[in-house]
Amino acid sequence: MQITLKFFIRNAKHLTAAALVTGSLILGGCASAATETMKIDTAPNVHADVMYVCSFGATSSQVKMDSGLAHEGKSLISGGSLAQEQDQTATDTREQVADEIVRKLQSAGLRAVRADCAAPPSQNALIVEGNFQTIDEGKRRRRVLIGLGAGKSEVSASIQILYKSADGALMPLRSFTLEADSGHMPGVAETVGVGAVAGNVATAAATGGSLHGVSEAKHNGVAGDAKKLGDLIATQLGAASVGNGWMSIGRTD
Repeated sequence: MQITLKFFIRNAKHLTAAALVTGSLILGGCASAATETMKIDTAPNVHADVMYVCSFGATSSQVKMDSGLAHEGKSLISGGSLAQEQDQTATDTREQVADEIVRKLQSAGLRAVRADCAAPPSQNALIVEGNFQTIDEGKRRRRVLIGLGAGKSEVSASIQILYKSADGALMPLRSFTLEADSGHMPGVAETVGVGAVAGNVATAAATGGSLHGVSEAKHNGVAGDAKKLGDLIATQLGAASVGNGWMSIGRTD
């Protein structure tokens, strides 16, 4: 059964902090292999009208590119340098995660907007900021052929929720770390092994390669991990904000 962000927000006031952590892990599912650590602070009695989501900090030097043959061919065609590709991947990941957080929160009925990055004055607001810890493309060839976590891609970030009162004072509320990766789906080798038992090695190899190619395209390495991470962060933000009374569900415009 799929567990949604709306489920956690509807039930946030009845969940403990431990349940929130567990909920985020369930939402990620075994395919995303998401993990989390959290610093729980005493929840102050504050209320915000809006949540501003900043693009998280990232540098091109943090990005680990796939150095396989496919990547080398792509580089030759595009003519881009490694540094340029790293910079573009960092930028794309920052934008995708922030956009996904806002989209998920808005769909759950919370007023969330992008902010890069100062919140307007004279407004009670939650501010979400963070820094990426890992942006790793992994090894696509190993994921397809071997699987089971080999060559996995990964995106992780540390996140902080702050409260900004109308007079401009800032108060840290909560901090946590989340990661999402490409998971532990078996590779083509596993599929071939199953087919070989039935005496259909060639068919199994062809079918396995096709299925894993489709799966890899769907999850799309770092881009897929960024979406999963944004979803997980939004779930944690929504549950914590409503559960602690920091925000109320209402209009999103």
